[in-house]
Formats: sequence, structure tokens, C-alpha cells
Amino acid sequence: MRRKRIATVILALGTCAVLGTVFAAMTHAQERPDFLSPAEAEKIRDAQNPNRRVELFLDFAADRIKKLQYELQLKSPQMHKSQILNGLLSGYSGCIDEADDRIQEGRETDPNMRPSIKDMQKRAKEYLAVLQKIKAAGGPEMSSFHDALDDAIDGTQDALKDASSASKEFGAVPVRRKP
Repeated sequence: MRRKRIATVILALGTCAVLGTVFAAMTHAQERPDFLSPAEAEKIRDAQNPNRRVELFLDFAADRIKKLQYELQLKSPQMHKSQILNGLLSGYSGCIDEADDRIQEGRETDPNMRPSIKDMQKRAKEYLAVLQKIKAAGGPEMSSFHDALDDAIDGTQDALKDASSASKEFGAVPVRRKP
């Protein structure tokens, strides 16, 4: 009887340890999306204002676009170039999607999302033009990142559509009249 009780306690403790480890791993994975560096994730956590978070995600997307353009203009052969290009495009898509998600959440919780919406509309158009230019230019390595480029273009177009509908929902900034 006593051995059975000890075995049950040991089994329960083992189960708790395994569940604790799984829970810790899940919590750690939710702290930072895969496409953000630890420094970027910390900046996002520190930003309390939803408009500031959108601005940060758009800044991070711009960084990835600049790095992508730099990598594409390099003429010397590189190891893992297709992985680098796919990673940059994936990171860009993640940043744009997160910025779009923050705008959608802000529409429900923050009445002053106009600055973020306007910023998204302006910057996403610029990013889309760059991505379409890259696609039009083609090139020998295009096949290695074509799908990621198409996903980035689609994500940017979706974000622009969402920003446009959010802009219509919020309407123009109210005009203050003199009394």
C-alpha cells in the first residue's frame, strides 16, 4: 500500500515537472515572435501606446526592406543567400502583419488610431512599390525567394486594404469650430 502511494506521488511530481517545462516553453515562445530580435521585442514591450507599437513594427519592416535591397545588389556569390532573402521577406511580412493587427486591435480599444492608419497607408505604399520593383526586375536568384516575395506583396496589399477600411471607419479628423 505504501509503495503504491509513493509511486503515485512520484508519478504526479513527474507529470507536474513535464507540464511545467511545456508551459515554460510555450510562454517563452509567446514572448517574442520569431521574426523579431530580442532588442526589437523589448522595444515593442516597452511601447505602451498602440500608435507607437505600429510605428515600431513599420520601422522594423523598413529595416528588412533595406537589408533585402542591399542583399540583392551584392554581386559576389554568398552562402545561404536564398535563406537570407527568404528570412528577410518573412520577417518583413511578420512586421507588416503585426502592424496591421495592432491597428485592428486599436480600432476596438483606442479612439485615436488615425496617426497609425495614416502612417500605414503612406509607408505600406512605399514598401509595396519596392517589392513590386524587385519582382519586376527578376534575376537569376528570383526562383529561390519568389514565393516569399509574393507573400510579402499580398500581406502588404491586405494591410493597405485594412488601413483604408479603418480610415473610412474613423473618418476625417473632426474640425474644431470657433465659438
